[in-house]
Amino acid sequence: MQDFAQSFVLAGQLVVSGDPALAEIVALSIQVTLTALVISALIGLPLGALLAVARFPGSATLSVLANALMGLPPVVVGLLVYMMLSNAGPLGVLGLLYTPTAMIIAQAVLITPIIIALTRQVIADLNRSYAETFKSMVVPAHTAIAALIWDARFSLLTVLLAGFGRAIAEVGAVMIVGGNINHVTRVMTTAIALETSKGELALALALGFVLLLMALSVNAAVALLRQTDRSAVHV
Repeated sequence: MQDFAQSFVLAGQLVVSGDPALAEIVALSIQVTLTALVISALIGLPLGALLAVARFPGSATLSVLANALMGLPPVVVGLLVYMMLSNAGPLGVLGLLYTPTAMIIAQAVLITPIIIALTRQVIADLNRSYAETFKSMVVPAHTAIAALIWDARFSLLTVLLAGFGRAIAEVGAVMIVGGNINHVTRVMTTAIALETSKGELALALALGFVLLLMALSVNAAVALLRQTDRSAVHV
């Protein structure tokens, strides 16, 4: 095993030099996570807002279910997606297992309940201030939802950033459905696990630095957006 201090030096060199292997893994990680986030946002934002504003049979059940699924174990998600995409599964004919698409599906399944639940809470809190106005003006539900989503855009961006942070750090589900295949499905978290098990700490640490930097950037962006949101409210 490499000397511990030397591993940090080599890791820093890999990051600074823009090592091609490192860049490839990081690029695939971002591509997979951003795609999953877009899919989850297209589903989660309108559905979460609908659950906050409208009352229909099953809406309370859906809200409870979304909250419960926020803590869904990633390995369970990976297992379920694996079963759906395997040759014996209903979607096996598509041949998506061990592809980036499979990892996108797993990440989307994992973070969609988070986005739904957090969006519902944000919109519900805001709707308390607008409900009487919408009612007196006879505003249709879809118009009210669109207005609330726009008014809560800064808060909802923090929801999306939370989803991004959750997805980019995922290892269990993407390992199961992606297989950690070099140059195909190897992302930062799975590469860190593999390189650590091999004793190749330099690349693992370099990827860890990048992942940590992303996590810090996401948290900084969330804090900035919250400050912007508070400033907008007081204007």
